[in-house]
Amino acid sequence: MEGVMMRNGDRLALAVRRPAGDIVAECLPWFAIPRGPILKRAWIKGFVVLLETLINGIKALNRSAMFAAESTDGESGDLKSWQLLLTMAVAVVFAVGLFVVLPHLFSLFMHWIGISGGVEGLSFHIWDGLFKFCIFLGYVLAISFLPDIRRVFQYHGAEHKVIHAFESQEMVSPATAALHSRLHPRCGTTFLLFVLSISIIVHTMAVPLFFKLWTPDNAVLKHAVALIFKLALIVPISSAAYELIRFAARMEDGLWADTLRMPGLLLQRLTTYEPDERQLEVAVVALREALGTEISKNIIAPAYTLLSDPDCPARAESAVS
Repeated sequence: MEGVMMRNGDRLALAVRRPAGDIVAECLPWFAIPRGPILKRAWIKGFVVLLETLINGIKALNRSAMFAAESTDGESGDLKSWQLLLTMAVAVVFAVGLFVVLPHLFSLFMHWIGISGGVEGLSFHIWDGLFKFCIFLGYVLAISFLPDIRRVFQYHGAEHKVIHAFESQEMVSPATAALHSRLHPRCGTTFLLFVLSISIIVHTMAVPLFFKLWTPDNAVLKHAVALIFKLALIVPISSAAYELIRFAARMEDGLWADTLRMPGLLLQRLTTYEPDERQLEVAVVALREALGTEISKNIIAPAYTLLSDPDCPARAESAVS
C-alpha cells in the first residue's frame, strides 16, 4: 500500500509514502523456513520460497497499510501469529476456490452439456486449463480497474525501473530509473504465469494417468480425488516454475531467451503501470535500504525516515540522505 518491498538475501526493506507526503523506511529480517537437505533440493525449494514469499509479503503489506493510513511510527498493530495464519488461510482458500475449484466446475458443466469427456479423460482437463487461464486473465484485468490496485501496479513498475537502473551499474535516482523499462524478466508475475502454464500441462497429463491406475466408483469421490491430486501437485509445479524462471533470467540475450521471457513480459503489461516521480522516489529508498551493508554512493535517494529494527541485519551507515 503506497510503497515498495525489496529483498536482498536475509534482509527485507519496506519504503512507504505516508499521507503527509514524507517517506518512511523499515528494515526487517526475511522470515525463512528452516531447511534440511530435502528442502534445499532443486525441485522442492521453489515451493518453500513460495511459502516464504507469501508470509513475508503479508507481513509487509500489513506494515505498509499502517504507514499509509497514519503518520505515527507504526510500532503498534503488527499481525499476531494467529492473525497471520488466518490471513494466509483465507488467501489460500480464495486462490484454490478461484483457480482450482471454479475451473473444475466449469469443466464439469461442459461434460454435462456433452462437449467434454469425464474427469478421467483428456478433454476435461483441456477445458479446465482453458477456463483457468481465462479466469486468471479476467481476474488481473478486473482488479486493475480498482484505483488502489492500479496504484499498486504503478509501484510495481517503479520497482522494476529502479532495479533495471541498479543492474545497469549507473547512478540510481528517480530521474535515471524513469528512463528504463517497467518490465523485468525476474518478476512474480512471470512466476505466476509459469506456474499457471506448467499446471495446465501437468494436470492435463497427470490426472488422466492417475485415474488409469485407480478410479473411485463414486462420482463425487472421483471429482474430490481429482481436486486433491491437483492441490498436491502444486509442490512440484511451483518448484519447476521457480527453476524455469531462474533459468530464463540467466540465459544470454537471444532468440531462445526472448521466446521464453516474452509471455511473462507481456503479462507484466497488465500488472505494471508507468509510475510517477514520487513513486520512483519510494522505490529508490527501498533499494537503498535493501542493499544494507552493500550500500552504494551511486544511489541518490530522497530524504526519508528510517525505522530501526534490532533484529535486522546491519547496514553500512546509519545516516539518511
